Amino acid sequence: MTQDLTIDDYQITRFDFPRDRVIGDSQVRSERVSLAALELITKQGHAGLGFFFNNFFPLPALAELKRWFETEIAPHVLGQNPFSLTNRLARPRGGNIRSLPYHVDQAIDQALWDLQGKILDLPLYRLLGGQEKRVLAYASCLGFHLTHTEVASLFQQAVQMGFKAFKVKVGHRDLTWDLTRLAHVVEVVGSGARLMIDANEAWSPKEAISRLHAYREAGFNIYWVEDPCLRDDFAGLAQVAQAVPFCRLNTGEYLSLHDKHKLIEHRAVDILNAHGHISDTLKATWLAAEYGLPVSLGNTPFELGVHLAAALPEVEGIEYSFLNYNHLLQEPVQFIDGYALAPDRPGHGLALSDKARTTYAQPDFAIPADRLAEFVPPAPVKLGQLLK
Repeated sequence: MTQDLTIDDYQITRFDFPRDRVIGDSQVRSERVSLAALELITKQGHAGLGFFFNNFFPLPALAELKRWFETEIAPHVLGQNPFSLTNRLARPRGGNIRSLPYHVDQAIDQALWDLQGKILDLPLYRLLGGQEKRVLAYASCLGFHLTHTEVASLFQQAVQMGFKAFKVKVGHRDLTWDLTRLAHVVEVVGSGARLMIDANEAWSPKEAISRLHAYREAGFNIYWVEDPCLRDDFAGLAQVAQAVPFCRLNTGEYLSLHDKHKLIEHRAVDILNAHGHISDTLKATWLAAEYGLPVSLGNTPFELGVHLAAALPEVEGIEYSFLNYNHLLQEPVQFIDGYALAPDRPGHGLALSDKARTTYAQPDFAIPADRLAEFVPPAPVKLGQLLK
């Protein structure tokens, strides 16, 4: 008898708690974790799990999230087959707007792929065609706002865990600050370690070129620079790529597939950065393969991107940033000797712990009345636009 794979229910669990440190880059900072787990449940009882979040402000209260999901999202997901939804083509309307508030589209996509792996009894990396579950990882502490000593301490922990590749946030207005930060990191990781930097669009193209030459002259061998200038300044990024042949240019993380294509055609990228949305990352990495470009996987919720990294060709590594939320999971992704290990459990292999549901869940939050406007989500893109 054919199984009824129809999605007929869902559950949302909301979390909100302080981070163990301030995280951020040259542009932003965050002191709280505000995320929600979305579970899509089939008539056969399979549950697919995905995560959505708001990076810098709390998510709305659980009751409001459920009301919004029930009104805007559920009609396009309930009654559907997960295999059909991930294979359905969508034509974007209204420009390049592709995402829903709070990255809910990513959560849906993650849950759908998780469901497919569970239905087929396959780990996600195997479902995606991978054979080797061990993936090179690099440590990244998101520590722009920490002191040099605090950052060095975090990277010392990474060394003790076996990491051999490290990414450092730079982009301070003062070049001396950047040089001092790099010196503190190299002191603990060693001059032979793979060293990457991420400026988070802090510079103009000329400033990026000047900085990279200054780092080199100071004795730092930078393997890649990530997002040195504005993400859609394709001509400027190409200028940087041509002017610093001794350093690879890693970018594309925040671009649509359309703009990733433009980035590649401008010869403005050496390593294409992708993460988060599994289906979109697959498309982006297929595009990169057409041009012979390697890819890297940036931060993904609970490192579930390890499955993509294990399945895709020419992956330079997956990012690990020491984020304090693994206590929400039954079994987090393991990192051993500088490698991430994709779970061999069906689907992506991540599940909320009982304690997360009963103790850590946080359905509400309090915001002063005079600040409520800050937390109003952008005008929602209708999910029907993305799925039809």
